[in-house]
Amino acid sequence: MLVKTDTKEKFHVITLPGPSLSATMTEELGDCLLPYLQNDVKNVVLNLKDIQNIDNAAAEKLVSVQQKFYENNASFVICEMQQSVDEFLDQNELLEMMNVTPSESEAWDIVQMEEIERELLGDGGDDPAL
Repeated sequence: MLVKTDTKEKFHVITLPGPSLSATMTEELGDCLLPYLQNDVKNVVLNLKDIQNIDNAAAEKLVSVQQKFYENNASFVICEMQQSVDEFLDQNELLEMMNVTPSESEAWDIVQMEEIERELLGDGGDDPAL
């Protein structure tokens, strides 16, 4: 799967090619996104601006990938979702399980806030005063 990747200081922005995300692409989707968990910068913003439709298997894979990121103390935020995709996910009760923002800049804000939260809730091991 050819994706557009834009690497920032705290996260990677991955833009998936459109117009659809189908069951045949779900394994590729995991293979494309999960390796970021091995990087120093693990957080991912997934931009779906070019995706016009998605099937149930692909949507469930996105939920699964997001859960793996959060289990590994990394952020996974989906942004710029088209209304047709939003409605499909909502009808299938998957939207509420996803971390979704309307714009890429709002996704960046969420990643930054979650990074700060993880630092504050950390074990204090990096603090020489402790």
